[in-house]
Amino acid sequence: MTYPDPSLLDLADDIAAGLTDPATAIAIHRSIHNPHSQSLAGGAAGVALLHTERAFNRPGQWPTAHTWLSTAATGDLYGGTDACLFFGVPALAFVTRAAANGTGGYQRALPQLDAATGDLTRVRLAAANARIDQGERPALSEFDLIRGLTGLGVYHLRHAPESPVTAAVLAYLVRLTEPLPGDTELPGWWTDHGPTGQPPTDYPGGHGNFGMAHGITGPLALLALALRRGITVDGHVQAIARICTWLDTWQQHHPSGPWWPRTITVDEARARSCNQPEPLQPSWCYGTPGIARAQQLAALATGDTTRQHIAETALLGCLTDPTQLIRIIDPSLCHGAAGLLHTTWRAAGDAATDMLAAHLPALTMLLRDHLRTAPRAVELLEGSTGAALALHTAATGTAPRSSWDACLLLA
Repeated sequence: MTYPDPSLLDLADDIAAGLTDPATAIAIHRSIHNPHSQSLAGGAAGVALLHTERAFNRPGQWPTAHTWLSTAATGDLYGGTDACLFFGVPALAFVTRAAANGTGGYQRALPQLDAATGDLTRVRLAAANARIDQGERPALSEFDLIRGLTGLGVYHLRHAPESPVTAAVLAYLVRLTEPLPGDTELPGWWTDHGPTGQPPTDYPGGHGNFGMAHGITGPLALLALALRRGITVDGHVQAIARICTWLDTWQQHHPSGPWWPRTITVDEARARSCNQPEPLQPSWCYGTPGIARAQQLAALATGDTTRQHIAETALLGCLTDPTQLIRIIDPSLCHGAAGLLHTTWRAAGDAATDMLAAHLPALTMLLRDHLRTAPRAVELLEGSTGAALALHTAATGTAPRSSWDACLLLA
């Protein structure tokens, strides 16, 4: 899966060159500043991740990575109960770990960041388990990848897989998949609010969220990745099966292949009927690509070849349907060309056939074209920083040495 086109790396290098000096980038983009410097999604922490990945191949770039990491660590680090993988102490811990794996440095900072992230995770676990004990429904921010315990679990699984806190996160996710007492109609992850946290009056009865970023396929991917590494807790496989059964129930059919809704309302759940008429934007965050990758990981972890075929067929359908591809209108990781490319890149590496891999050159060109016309923006999830990371990975044809895409739960 190597792409012998130097212009692709040249474009990634050009984006990175515009992000060499934090002070200059802050002045130009006005989007990296305290307290947002600690944001992995949109601040200095995300830019540090870009330079860290590049430095594995070009050691002369380590000082730039360190400068951005230092910028992310400036001021009081945020460790409140809503700190998460993408903001605050855990975000800084994630990026610092990536840099330490390449340099062997940061040995004074890492134990403190690890301890603070562990303490935060335990506090959030206690609150989540108490909520379950009380029979209340969760907020998305309790369990999702971006803001919740799934994201914190990513950090612990990668860097302390055998630790009690990793096991505790996985055990919580198992509980999350179980119906609440007296509420067998809806799954345990059903939330009373809307997709962006709107009050129940905006979403009477709440909603079920399927997306990788904010929905149940994030926990599915984490449970599957843990199982593939031999890290399991009681009820682990059964929890994967419950989520997969839910996805099977809501699998939709289209001439290009299977797909899943982004969300469903309580009325749809009770009617067992999806109101979304067709697949929408083929995005990592909410669309079929992210949902398919999570199911592919679950299939690989459990040896379910039928599910693997369905997941890979669904992703292939996104790549062969012009109606879906035209919905990609920007270069971003979250919902644009970079996310589609990198999700496919990871899925192709595990696929049973080479059909997904055959589409990678065209997806790379799609990302290149969007990058050449879109305004530069520093955000990891929605800007040029994440797009440059995806382009760098595709152009080099090698798995990220910084493991930057762990924050997307793609590997």
